[in-house]
Amino acid sequence: MTAGNIHQGAGRLVVGVDVGGTFTDLFVLDEAAGTARIVKVPSTRGEEARGFMNGVARVADSAAAIATIVHGTTVGTNALLERKVARTGIITTRGFRDVLEMRRRDRPQTWGLRGSFVPVVPRDLRREVDERVLADGTLHTPVDLEQVREQARALLEAGCEAVCVFFINTYANPENERLAVAAVRALWPNAHVTSACEVLPEIREFERCSTATLNAALQPVVGNYLERLESDLRGQGFDGELLVVQSNGGVMSRRTASDLPVRTALSGPAAGVIACAAIARAAGFPNAITGDMGGTSFDVSLVANGEAALASQTAIEFGMVIRSPMIQIETIGAGGGSIASVDASGMLQVGPESAGSIPGPACYGRGNMRPTVTDANVLLGRIAADRPLGGGLLAALDAGKSFEAIETHVARPLGLDVYQAAEAILTVANARMAGAIRLVSIERGHDPRRFAYMPFGGGGALHVCAMMREVGVATGIVPRYPGVTSALGCVIADMRHDAVQTLNRPLDELDVAQLAQRIAELAESCQQRLDTSGVRFDEVREVVALDMLYAGQTHTLPVLLSAAAAQAPTRVTIRAAFEASYGAAFGRVLDGIGIRVMNLRYARIGVRPKFDLAVLAPEGEGSTAPLGTQRVFHDGQWREAQRYARLDLPVASRIDGPAILEQADTTVWLEPGFHAEVDAHGNLLVRLS
Repeated sequence: MTAGNIHQGAGRLVVGVDVGGTFTDLFVLDEAAGTARIVKVPSTRGEEARGFMNGVARVADSAAAIATIVHGTTVGTNALLERKVARTGIITTRGFRDVLEMRRRDRPQTWGLRGSFVPVVPRDLRREVDERVLADGTLHTPVDLEQVREQARALLEAGCEAVCVFFINTYANPENERLAVAAVRALWPNAHVTSACEVLPEIREFERCSTATLNAALQPVVGNYLERLESDLRGQGFDGELLVVQSNGGVMSRRTASDLPVRTALSGPAAGVIACAAIARAAGFPNAITGDMGGTSFDVSLVANGEAALASQTAIEFGMVIRSPMIQIETIGAGGGSIASVDASGMLQVGPESAGSIPGPACYGRGNMRPTVTDANVLLGRIAADRPLGGGLLAALDAGKSFEAIETHVARPLGLDVYQAAEAILTVANARMAGAIRLVSIERGHDPRRFAYMPFGGGGALHVCAMMREVGVATGIVPRYPGVTSALGCVIADMRHDAVQTLNRPLDELDVAQLAQRIAELAESCQQRLDTSGVRFDEVREVVALDMLYAGQTHTLPVLLSAAAAQAPTRVTIRAAFEASYGAAFGRVLDGIGIRVMNLRYARIGVRPKFDLAVLAPEGEGSTAPLGTQRVFHDGQWREAQRYARLDLPVASRIDGPAILEQADTTVWLEPGFHAEVDAHGNLLVRLS
């Protein structure tokens, strides 16, 4: 599948790799030739590196032709979700071994009376030592290093592979923790020793403990995976740079990813959002809502003024909190493999349980007998059973098994015709996905009518018109290769390093000279990581922000500082920036109330060379001739839809619904009353007729 004609060996290649549950997707850019192509190979469950290497083998005759590989990985996320992490211990301040378990006194179900939580580190592996630093940084009790060594040896004897050293209040004074970490590293048999103050030097003890502990638990898993991967690549002749996508949408070196694997928690989905932001900007839409529909989930994010929204923390699942800058992504269980069922009250439910890629939907014929969203699309004719997605992973789909599954588990219990039942499954799934879109838009003060909607992933384009109808979006943008959008994002993403330092001072008492010094120190630290990456940058940018709030408030507001204010901060410019941000967020400022500065946040961005997305546009005159027709059940009746080879459509061509546009990585279902036009970048712009 090629956009332009790639000439292997004509130039050094840049390859983005996204490993999913079903497919490993690769986007290949030849910078010298100005061409690109995509590759899809089956993923190898439990052996992600094998699918990765199989894909790389199809990129070029020799891995030596590849200059840079950028990897969006779900290894860390999957390890946390499945609790397949390293056996980990914690060494902490005496009296604080239960911080990880006490959390924020929250519950799995807000209104539930019962709930359970099993911390990633059991209580017997959380060890205490004598030391204490007060909240203002005063050293109250020096650390007992002999106790530290004793507890480290005990954890090793208990079979721990990794350890986290977490002392109270080290954001204010890290000296005790640094001494303890040095003592542990001197006797620990591997490099898997995490210091909480190195991972997150920020106030809030649970969040710092949780983030650092999860980082320690992931180090052996992610670190070993990346080291094996790099070793395999070197063995194939690769002598370039292996980079890894972070949750914040930037990339980092393989070594940094091994040290800080917790920053890869939303690596793959973040890359997809970065690609969508770039595609939307190029298409003339700075505001876009993205919807990634895969086999298990539907991930939604919002891009405003060309930039993806960032959050300060997320929870991988209940109680597993990671505090690190990351792209705001809302996830619901509404993928192609989401299972439809009728509950005890007679209500039709779709998800969150999923058939996944193995055994997959009923139509895969691999043993699952329950209906999924994909089965509904197959039965209604929106996916042709004899032309399934995936470039040949399955020779054909069994529509008969889809019929049987939907009839047994949905149609009969609800007293519906089987095709009406299939359409009901899609109606419920669409309503759930529309709810997720409203969550990132309307509930955060954004009017979705001002945004374009961009579906990607293998199943997103099947539901583009439904999402536009449900939410009121005027334009849908279907990228050239929706199924490999995350791999494209890997190639586009810039290198980025974030740092944070707690200040916790009233604005009127803030030492601005000291603030300027801390900004310079963080800039130097982040620049060192850029310098050791071995990556070429077009330019280097920085982002400086303060977490601020009014006295008595609990939640902070991020306040961006201008370049001038960051270079020479004053209390006047900081106050003005806070009041402008607060007024924009809440409609007014609060007079006569003190202002507090909690944290300094710094990001240094190495801007990687970009390519013109026009290389994705179709070449030549192409063809708008339909391939034939296909019967599709829509809105309670059968219709004849024209079929097209989507990638053959030339720029400026227009297709009117009902129509099915097919390509190897996805299918676009264009409902009656909608039309699509191909823009100069190969995107389909979908609108009401």
